[in-house]
Amino acid sequence: MFRWRCSVCGYIYDPRKGDPESGLEPGILFEKLPDYWGCPDCGAAKEMFERIEEYEDEYG
Repeated sequence: MFRWRCSVCGYIYDPRKGDPESGLEPGILFEKLPDYWGCPDCGAAKEMFERIEEYEDEYG
């Protein structure tokens, strides 16, 4: 699993947390976010995010 950072404002999308303000539950991988989803802080498109970190989930 990876975390993703907005290259515009620095917001970090962590799939372990999801995006509750947008109604996205924890566990949704970045690649599975809807196409219309954008940065909740600045509105940047998904294409403006960069992969920053891999970590193991609870299943290894």
